[in-house]
Amino acid sequence: MNKSYFTAVLSLACLLGFGGSAYAGRNNAHSVEISDAVQIGGTKLKPGSYKVEWQGTGPTVQVSFQQNGKTVVTVPGTLKTSDEQVTQDAIMTEATGAGTSMLKEIDFRHLKQALVFDQNLSSM
Repeated sequence: MNKSYFTAVLSLACLLGFGGSAYAGRNNAHSVEISDAVQIGGTKLKPGSYKVEWQGTGPTVQVSFQQNGKTVVTVPGTLKTSDEQVTQDAIMTEATGAGTSMLKEIDFRHLKQALVFDQNLSSM
């Protein structure tokens, strides 16, 4: 009886542990709409829908931009937590002298999280 109880508890612990890990991974991906071309990590992202996914719990994470199931670019980023809950997705850019915009930050609606990009780091 002790052996079957131990097996049941171990099975439940593994199930909850793996389930929690899978759930945590799903929270690290969001879809965003980029309306104007932006530069990030030496890559120009064209306007369109992208799946933005990051690896790690922060603050330093690896962020990949995927379109049509293919990874377009992977860059380092910083996962930031804010006090205010954002009500809509927001993409912040900075104009460069070359007539292009660099992607600086993505805020996710209904979350208290944002991804911040330091273009000096991502071009290394």
